[in-house]
Amino acid sequence: MPSLLTALTFLFITATILPLLRCSHWLIRTFDFPRLQFIIAGCILLISQVLFMPNTSPLFFTYFTLTMLSIIWQLWWVLPYTRFWRKEVQTSKEHNPKNQLTILNYNVLMTNRNAEALIELVKLHNPDVLVTLESDKWWEKALSTLTQEMPYTVNCSLDNLYGMHVFSKLPLADQEIKYLVENKIPSIHTSITLKNGVKVRAHFLHPAPPSPTENERSSQRDAELIMVAKSIAKTKQPVVVSGDLNDVAWSSTTRLFRKISGLLDPRIGRGMFNTFHTSYLFARWPLDHLFHSQHFTLSQIKRLPAIGSDHFPLLTTLSYNPHKKQTGIKAQHSDIERTKNIIPSPLSFFPLSES
Repeated sequence: MPSLLTALTFLFITATILPLLRCSHWLIRTFDFPRLQFIIAGCILLISQVLFMPNTSPLFFTYFTLTMLSIIWQLWWVLPYTRFWRKEVQTSKEHNPKNQLTILNYNVLMTNRNAEALIELVKLHNPDVLVTLESDKWWEKALSTLTQEMPYTVNCSLDNLYGMHVFSKLPLADQEIKYLVENKIPSIHTSITLKNGVKVRAHFLHPAPPSPTENERSSQRDAELIMVAKSIAKTKQPVVVSGDLNDVAWSSTTRLFRKISGLLDPRIGRGMFNTFHTSYLFARWPLDHLFHSQHFTLSQIKRLPAIGSDHFPLLTTLSYNPHKKQTGIKAQHSDIERTKNIIPSPLSFFPLSES
């Protein structure tokens, strides 16, 4: 048993250290995801060390201390996404429909054919904007009935798992479909006019993940996130960014995105809202996101029930309230320098126009 615990302790510490490497290989970046699962595994490992290792040996104290430090380090990343943390975004105290923006974000899973369930979900929750990811021509046709109530649309049907569509009740303007980094991976950029007349700059993203079957490295995903972050860093407009980022909320890349963009995360202090995978209760993480500028407070954020995809739908209602003072995490000089490595020459930067 001590030999087994030695091996498990070594593996646990290694899994904690690997994400600290700036390596973009998918095998390393995978360790960003299961931090909550690592915390649970670490606690079990601690108990096992106490029960099955000689408590007076120097080896026991070394293993116990290293395991405890590893658990604390993992907690540092995920604790903000619990109710034990201070909320980054204030809860809205007014419910004026003219100031609200409700976005339903859903990765439909291209092979899923349960479009009727999504239509019923839209009728039930009545969002202002529906964003679908992985939606192809079949999905575009199946959801066409929504245009009666949501007449403003941006369609980008693809059969490569990266199609996306936007359906909106609110007027859209300056619509652009861009291929920022990869020529088969689109993103949608537009402005949404609220009922109070305020224009909100919106970016809908779905970069490819680092994986053995797609991109070997996270370089392309990271570059797309930082390109968008830089494009909105100095804008004074209200901004929302939503989509399946194929990255967890607590990863160093997503944190860097928030630092550079200045956007806020309404989940902080409220919960993880794990949206993937619907079939695995003990292997879920927050891949679907909504970030916004300090112009908004939060009316609600809710993970909706599974309706056929491997992702849960994510419903968020923001309330335009530019007078509230809210701040996120600030970028340091080292963060600015890091972005230069993420978007290296000759990868060009496609400026996203002001709406």
